[in-house]
Amino acid sequence: MPTRILPAVGDADAVRSLTTLLSQLPDAEPVVPVTDSTQLIDTLARLASESIDELPEVVVVHERIGPVPALELIREVALRFPAVGVILVTSDVGPGLFQAAMDYGARGLISLPLGYEELATRVHAVAQWSVGVRRHLGAATDVFTGVGGTVVTVSGAKGGVGATTTAIQLALAAQASGRTTALLDMDLQTGDVASYLDVQFRRSVADLATITDISPRVLADAVFSHDTGLALLLAPGEGERGEEVTERAARQIVSALRSRYEVVVVDCGAQLSGAGAAVVEMADTALLVTTPDVVAVRGAKRAVRMWDRLQVRKAEETTVVVNRHSRGTEIQPALIQKITGTGVAATVIPANFKELQGAVDAGRVHELDAKGTVKQALWTLAGELGLVKGSEANSHRNGGRERGALTFRRRKELGR
Repeated sequence: MPTRILPAVGDADAVRSLTTLLSQLPDAEPVVPVTDSTQLIDTLARLASESIDELPEVVVVHERIGPVPALELIREVALRFPAVGVILVTSDVGPGLFQAAMDYGARGLISLPLGYEELATRVHAVAQWSVGVRRHLGAATDVFTGVGGTVVTVSGAKGGVGATTTAIQLALAAQASGRTTALLDMDLQTGDVASYLDVQFRRSVADLATITDISPRVLADAVFSHDTGLALLLAPGEGERGEEVTERAARQIVSALRSRYEVVVVDCGAQLSGAGAAVVEMADTALLVTTPDVVAVRGAKRAVRMWDRLQVRKAEETTVVVNRHSRGTEIQPALIQKITGTGVAATVIPANFKELQGAVDAGRVHELDAKGTVKQALWTLAGELGLVKGSEANSHRNGGRERGALTFRRRKELGR
């Protein structure tokens, strides 16, 4: 059986050089190269949605693939497509990079300039490994072979605008529709998801921060299974532990969650950290919740401009959700859209805190009255965002973005 090899190379000259050598390998079947990280993940996701057998045995990633740094990309492939063997092509074959590449999930390195013998030997070894893994996974029941979960981040223009309630209800709506759903609390210092859902917990997102290989078993140990069916990964009870969750850890955690769940909703709070910025950057849909008052709308404008300056996310890639809306207020959604330069969700959340107060005070937000206007609006918003199974309203999703080259610290170096 021929070995299918997918080159991921951004440079045209490097593409020609690599594909020429690959075509000379015995029993090799090079497929059409991809030219950036997003195209690679999308291609693998499409093939995996058909069958694990449709995936190439080997992916060859060039060190300058972009926009996501090569090591981060290798980590993403290893987490989401464990039956694919990844080879890194690099000019640096020192022990430091070799160890880092192995830690991120690569099966080998090939040095530049490319040589036939080295390429043939490494491809053959990785292809054999891939075939063995597929044989082992053939009977597994917990292997995710879909396109990867939808990630939705919910941030607040300022504290107290309703971001946590919004995140919880969006997750509940997705879960109730039959989609496996995880809710991640990334408001690392002051997260309240546990309080809102009456949860006593031992494990938190901080317990995953130092783990380089988040396996399904490790993830399951950290996740709290709520009575509603939601999988909860909560903020640490001790706020100072939030500093343990680095940008890199946040990417790994979200990647692990999206490989196991169809929908991942992330409460990012109102304060932007490096970890939070990384998650917003990765998201398919980034929501920014505001209330229709001057202070909150100014906060929303500041947040949008900061995301743009830090190259986390462009304004047009952000959707503002207007909470506590009433027809009598002077600031209406159209004005908010003009001020922020973002999209604004068609669904607005009405101002009716009396519906929420009892459930919030009791820590039972999941028991909101289904006939209440607030819950109905939030679940309608979930449908608008395409989170509810069977919903056709999916226009706010950005097509499975795998961004990351321009991170919170603008790290561009390989693996940094």
